Amino acid sequence: MVRHTGTSGVPVARRRRRRRAAITLLLVTALLGASLVVATGYVKGWLGKHEGPVRTCPPTGPVKASQVTLNVYNATGRAGLARTTADELRKRGFKIATVTNDPLEKKVTGTSEVRYGATGARAARLVAVQVKGARLVRDSRSDGSVDIVIGNRFTALAAPVKTNTKTNTKTNTKTKTKTKTKTGSKAAPSAPSGKC
Repeated sequence: MVRHTGTSGVPVARRRRRRRAAITLLLVTALLGASLVVATGYVKGWLGKHEGPVRTCPPTGPVKASQVTLNVYNATGRAGLARTTADELRKRGFKIATVTNDPLEKKVTGTSEVRYGATGARAARLVAVQVKGARLVRDSRSDGSVDIVIGNRFTALAAPVKTNTKTNTKTNTKTKTKTKTKTGSKAAPSAPSGKC
């Protein structure tokens, strides 16, 4: 077998492999360096606009019943209880979505259980003041809907607060909640505003 050697005494094939390896190493190093420069530029704001993580806070202030999508569930053996409760809550301005027996089939021994997700916390507090003794239960849902599950000790909704234009606030002695007045209307008890 004949080996071709160049003027330096090193075989030509070996020189080509070394040259190829050197070029490959140089290209990989250049690409890594360019990637590092682009990433640094992006993070520092030199290239494009980089916005850090956005903290999303739910809106503050009182929530209105008309802004709440409410599911009414019956966890008792009393037939029609969810329907009559839903009708009364609809009169108070809530948007009623589903009325049926509790899909979780959970035993609720108190008056009611109000289930909600992270985005429905303010709405859940408004719903909870509609039933004296309601228990708030946070779950993993991602929407702002709220479930009210009627329990065995439920007798009736809390009385709506009567308001008039002469007073700024009025306290309902049963629920100990303050509401802003509306001209000559009956308002459902309002939920306290939440903190982010």
